[in-house]
Amino acid sequence: MENNSLLNVQHLSHMFHLKRKMTVKAIDDVSFQIKKGEIYGLVGESGSGKSTVARCIMNIYKPSEGEIFYKGIPICKSKEFRKNRKMLQMTRQMIFQDSASSLNPRMKIEDIVAEPLCIYSGKGRPGKKEIEKQLELVGLDRSYMEKYPCELSGGQRQRVAIARALSTKPELIVADEPIASLDVSIQAQMVNLFRKLQKEQGFLHFFLIAHDLSMVEFLCDRTGVMYHGKLVEEGRTKDIFAHPEHEYTKALLAAVPIPDPRIERQKGEVL
Repeated sequence: MENNSLLNVQHLSHMFHLKRKMTVKAIDDVSFQIKKGEIYGLVGESGSGKSTVARCIMNIYKPSEGEIFYKGIPICKSKEFRKNRKMLQMTRQMIFQDSASSLNPRMKIEDIVAEPLCIYSGKGRPGKKEIEKQLELVGLDRSYMEKYPCELSGGQRQRVAIARALSTKPELIVADEPIASLDVSIQAQMVNLFRKLQKEQGFLHFFLIAHDLSMVEFLCDRTGVMYHGKLVEEGRTKDIFAHPEHEYTKALLAAVPIPDPRIERQKGEVL
């Protein structure tokens, strides 16, 4: 295992057991690393196994086979997980696609952002100044502290979810389709926010699950491509976008909408 890797996933497989003794292999022999200081993107169509990988990394699912090392710790082993539980809860956070369902509708934004620190830090409830600072990181002022999730737009709720994730000062944020449910204009704001946070918070690493290839191309240092539960291609993002090798990757990139068809037509005429 490389010393400069924050996360090392080795030969990961996971089975879902359905009724009548039926099983479905959601992920099959997946291996990759997230190196220190980088943003890693995992792309593929719905049902390819991306979210299952994310939930295994966060110990929501226990994989059927394989191992996951986080900071050198084999976190799939129950004994190791229990021994390092507090550190794992503090330094890994997850952002879900649907912010509406991931935020408690009965809690004020102030309490939502404070909750992880109350639970995990052992220092009690943070002061209002600290909560205000967390909201400022994601572009929200103190007036939002007294509001409830139902009073916010989709983009604002997702910002609150990010502020909550940042409150424990994590080293790894697993973001599962974090902009998929947002309007296009809000999506651009969120992508820029991720880039800003990664630049300002030098300790922060992102594992992005996405089907939006333009976001992955803009944000990610390296990218893996999932297809039917397998990691079919992996490498530097710019190399994968410029020279895809697997047929599925080629098809995925070919399906990306052209920004301006007139420019593409002009290119064709020149050629």
